[in-house]
Amino acid sequence: MKNDIKILKKSLVTLGLLIIFFGWKMSVAQTDAAETGVKPAHKPVQSNCVPLGSWVIPGAGQTTYADVIDHAVSNSVVLLGETHVNADHHRWQLQMLAAMHTVRPDMVIGFEMFPRRVQPILDQWIAGELSEKEFLAASEWDKVWNTDPALYLPLFHFARMNHIPIVALNIEQRLRRLVSEKGFHGVPIEEREGVTRPAEPSQAYLDFLFPIYKQHDREDKKDGEIGYDDPDFKRFYAGQQLWDRAMAQILYQVLNDAKHLGNAEKPLAVGIMGSGHVVHGYGVPHQLNDLGVQDIASILPWDINKSCSQLAAGVADAVFGVLPHVSDPFSAPQYQRLGIRFEMARGGALVLQVEKGSIAEASGLQDADVILEMAGLMLETTDDVINIVKRHAPGTWLPLKVKRKNREMEIIAKFPALKS
Repeated sequence: MKNDIKILKKSLVTLGLLIIFFGWKMSVAQTDAAETGVKPAHKPVQSNCVPLGSWVIPGAGQTTYADVIDHAVSNSVVLLGETHVNADHHRWQLQMLAAMHTVRPDMVIGFEMFPRRVQPILDQWIAGELSEKEFLAASEWDKVWNTDPALYLPLFHFARMNHIPIVALNIEQRLRRLVSEKGFHGVPIEEREGVTRPAEPSQAYLDFLFPIYKQHDREDKKDGEIGYDDPDFKRFYAGQQLWDRAMAQILYQVLNDAKHLGNAEKPLAVGIMGSGHVVHGYGVPHQLNDLGVQDIASILPWDINKSCSQLAAGVADAVFGVLPHVSDPFSAPQYQRLGIRFEMARGGALVLQVEKGSIAEASGLQDADVILEMAGLMLETTDDVINIVKRHAPGTWLPLKVKRKNREMEIIAKFPALKS
């Protein structure tokens, strides 16, 4: 009888995944080649450590899909990492949600993509009260995340179709910036959005973050002057920890609320977030441990062209081989993207983060730059920035007037032409 139930569960999972997968195809209405940028005649470069479509336990070897799901649902929290622009990562996340929901329908899904203030909008979406367009507008998607919504909509629809609650894991970018500049204790309690003091980082996490920190503009520092005790580095990792802590707290709250409501079983709390918050247990898992949550599964998509040296034991509980993201030069983007996260401050658009491989990075924009003008137009609202970039034609240049520290300069953002 027990084996029959297990076989039935696996059959339901397979059927559910087929329905979800083909539903995805119909909704996005693109071919595999167009979505991945990999032409059928060319095979992607593949390392042998995580073959395409295979499951691997880092440091131990290959495993099975069924064993990964069994392990995942035996925990209180499951963290599913991603690279935000990789469509295959989001397909994989959808596959994981469908499989886990078959076994644990008492699921709650947390998304890094939403700040806490939009929680009422997420509740309205799940209740079926908003159309896609209304949902994206009310949640201010273009302002707070500004990544192609088609990558995430299948996940949002899956949650709504199955009446799975969605929770906002993130905080305002302004708070992250303030903590990065002033440190956690430098921000008044009433401005911390309820986030408690993060657990101290491990030395391994500091070793992981230090090279990233050194990549930022350090014109005022000479070689050898940047160290772990650098106050600027401490503020840098304080901002990262705040982000981790905020997301961990919401996931912990999901479990704690169920306990206070007298529910016999806690729900399965699933976190959808960037892989950097998950790897090696440094980020969100570390903060969850500090909050008393120990049973956590960290699972990642793994681009098949990644170096095998990165597949170290402990990087995750399991990884799944997927195609790497490759931009397709033959398809028109849904809308143009400069590739920055920003907020309106200091008389313009303050750049909080420049995305790797973006037009902004190629143009020379840096974190902490203030964009004063675009195409000769002064910037007063976030909509000014979004609308100017969106309507910019492929193959043209966008002049930016930028203030860096106390110096003003002009930077040219070059938008690539569509290839025929």
